[in-house]
Amino acid sequence: PSLRLLYLLDEVNNPVVTIKTIGHQWYWSYEYTDFKNIEFDSYMIPTNELQPHEFRLLDVDNRIAVPYNSQIRMLVTAADVLHSWAIPSISVKIDATPGRLNQVSFLFNRAGIFFGQCSEICGANHSFMP
Repeated sequence: PSLRLLYLLDEVNNPVVTIKTIGHQWYWSYEYTDFKNIEFDSYMIPTNELQPHEFRLLDVDNRIAVPYNSQIRMLVTAADVLHSWAIPSISVKIDATPGRLNQVSFLFNRAGIFFGQCSEICGANHSFMP
């Protein structure tokens, strides 16, 4: 019975949005394909280009947007080396492994801006990867 429960816990039923996330050295690519085919890259904003209200080593040029209080499925992989997509404030962390597609499900129970970061050392510029 416990093995069956583990499989059921990992199952994602009827997500509102599915986002494919691809880790690169040193940025993330995102693909929304549920409604329209939207693809974009997300790079960390360099320190010399930050506005006064932006956070160093956290703010990015293109943020992902997800609906509030809805089931989100994130499909995560990597194009080059190991990465780990994480949003610490909601306790979400999933490995991005080349050649493997991992999946995580989560929801935001409050509105706001949540900052994520790569949580796997992925090379010389790891600290500059969102």
